[in-house]
Amino acid sequence: MPRPEEELIAILKKQGIDFTASLPCEKIKTLLEMVGRDFYHVPLTREEEGVGICAGAALSGRRPALFVQSSGIGNMINALLSLTQFYELPLALFISRRGIYQEKIEAQFPMGQRLPAILSGAGITYSKINNKNDIGTMDQELQEVFDKDRIHAFLLSPEVWEGSECGARSAECGVEKPIECRSEASTNKRPASPPALTRYDIIKLIAPYLEGKAVVSNLGWPSKELYAVKHQPSNFYMLGSMGMVTPIGLGIALSSSKDVIVIDGDGSLLMNPGTLATAASLAPKNLTILAIDNGAYGSTGNQPTLASSCVDLEQVARGFGFRETTKVSTEKEIAEIMKQQRKGPAFIHVLAIPGNKDVPNIPVHHLEIKKQVQEFLKM
Repeated sequence: MPRPEEELIAILKKQGIDFTASLPCEKIKTLLEMVGRDFYHVPLTREEEGVGICAGAALSGRRPALFVQSSGIGNMINALLSLTQFYELPLALFISRRGIYQEKIEAQFPMGQRLPAILSGAGITYSKINNKNDIGTMDQELQEVFDKDRIHAFLLSPEVWEGSECGARSAECGVEKPIECRSEASTNKRPASPPALTRYDIIKLIAPYLEGKAVVSNLGWPSKELYAVKHQPSNFYMLGSMGMVTPIGLGIALSSSKDVIVIDGDGSLLMNPGTLATAASLAPKNLTILAIDNGAYGSTGNQPTLASSCVDLEQVARGFGFRETTKVSTEKEIAEIMKQQRKGPAFIHVLAIPGNKDVPNIPVHHLEIKKQVQEFLKM
């Protein structure tokens, strides 16, 4: 008789799952060990970035599954609603449910016990997998995730895995060699002149170099300015989910051969910096992150960010493992770096001055945005 992990893995394979991401949980360590062995797998630094990466993979035609602990739902609920659910992208969400069965850590009780009510309130359907006999019931719901482009959460009780251990000693379950960063070293470093261009000026400068590339643009004014300057079907305009633009671009780059340009900002990167570590470790050669740093939260009134005073985003990227980085600010510097043939993942830190261009809202429906990008990525 197959172990419960083996039965679940078989269902995932039957349903064509081909992209997985996870954060560790002691209760499902054996399952995650098997997932990492049998599927393309992305180790995460935070649950929220997993939503963005899986969204990018889904845009590229992959069938993603995300494995997290119940406490992590609190870190990802906005991204699930304003990104995955809003754009009607499929996501199979497997949640190791703590705080309900022989739980010894009291801090796990509040989230674990309220999880069904939280998911119901968010409009996310779910199934309770209370023991190993329930695993077979997951097949139909998993199929509908991809047939209907929706999120479905499978709440996995620790009781499911009772009596199932990995082959190694228990203390060594899931322990592997350290993850190696695959980014290659670069000497492309130089000081930048003081900023003199707004984000809109910079988007106008880089527009010719975006032609025919998958472009993922930060929410609010950056996306509106990009639409006004260089609308193309390959642009994915974010309309919500701050902090998710680099994860989405990373998910596309990992799932497609297209060149991917991410237009991110300092406020957004500071919200979810761990994705830079994930990108550096996986090192997709087709990914360029263009970090337009104006030291301000441009879409909420130009309040200052910490990048305006004490944070150097290029050094942050290098500290997380990026080797191909540069800092630019003038028209000449920006044009030169965009002309270069880059071997990613590359991080271009573009210094800017605050300010938004008075441009209209994007007149394209969000599902049409998704459709156009999906069609481009299929080409």
